[in-house]
Amino acid sequence: MSAVRPAGVSRLATYFHVHLVSDSTGETLNAMAKAVVARFDGVIPIEHIYALVRSGKQMDRVLEEIAASPGVVLHTLVDRELRDQLEEGCRRLDMPQIAALDPLVGALSRYLGAALSTRVGAQHALDTDYFNRIAALDFAMAHDDGQGTTEQLEGADVVLCGVSRTSKTPTCIYLAHRGIRAANVPLVPGQEDGERLTALKNPLIIGLTVSPDRLVQIRRNRLDGLNAGRASTYTDHEAVREETVKARRAFERRGWPVIDVTRRSVEETAAAIINVLNERRTHRVGTSW
Repeated sequence: MSAVRPAGVSRLATYFHVHLVSDSTGETLNAMAKAVVARFDGVIPIEHIYALVRSGKQMDRVLEEIAASPGVVLHTLVDRELRDQLEEGCRRLDMPQIAALDPLVGALSRYLGAALSTRVGAQHALDTDYFNRIAALDFAMAHDDGQGTTEQLEGADVVLCGVSRTSKTPTCIYLAHRGIRAANVPLVPGQEDGERLTALKNPLIIGLTVSPDRLVQIRRNRLDGLNAGRASTYTDHEAVREETVKARRAFERRGWPVIDVTRRSVEETAAAIINVLNERRTHRVGTSW
C-alpha cells in the first residue's frame, strides 16, 4: 500500500510483498533482495521466505502463500521441474517472477563455455573453505575482547585494536564468515594500551577509530540498553575525545593502518580490512582508510 501527502510533507513508505523461493538456505536470495530494495527510498518489503523447497507438494504450498499475498516473486531454483511449476503458477496468478541468478549465470556460462551444475545448494558444500570459516569463527570467539596470549594471537590473520564500542567484535565475526581469522584487543585507559601487539610478527594489526561525538552517542545507548548508570569518563565528551586522540596517535606511532568506522557499517569496515589484507600480500599497505 502507499499514501501520498501534500507537497512539503514527508512521503509515507510504500509497502509491498516479496516472495523469496529457494531450494537451498535462501541466504543468497535474501541478501540480493535486500541489496536491491536498499536502492529505493521509502520502500519497505514484506518478506516471505521459502527455503529448502525441493518437492512439488512444497511448491504447491508456496504458490498458495503467494496467491494470498500478491507481490513480486524472486527465486534461485535449480531443478527444472520446480522452476516450471513456479513460473506456470505465477503466470496463472498474473504475478511477476524473476530468476535472480540467471543473468549472471548465463553470462558466465557463455564466457567460460562450461556446463551448468544442477546440484542443489552447491555453494554450501562441506568443503575446505567451509571448515576454514568454522575454524575462523571459533578463533574469533576465543580471541575476543583481548583474550589470548601474544603467542596465541600470532595465529590471527588480522588483529583489530581500538577503544571500547568501535565495532571490533561484530567486525571480527563478519570476517570469520569470510574465512579470515580475526582477533581484537580493546584499548582501556590505564590498563591496556596495545603495546603488547607490537611484538606480533604474523598478523596485520589495524587500528579502528571513531569520532568522539559518535562514540559518546553509542556508549550512552549501550548503557541505556543495559539500564546501567552512566560512568562519567565513559561518556564524558572531553574524556572520550582525549581517549580517541590517544588511540589514533598510538596507531600512527606504531605504523598501523587506521580505519575510521564513524560512518561505516560492519560490512563496509570488513571490506576495508580485506582491502588492506590484500594490499599487504602485494606489499602495498596504506596507512588510512
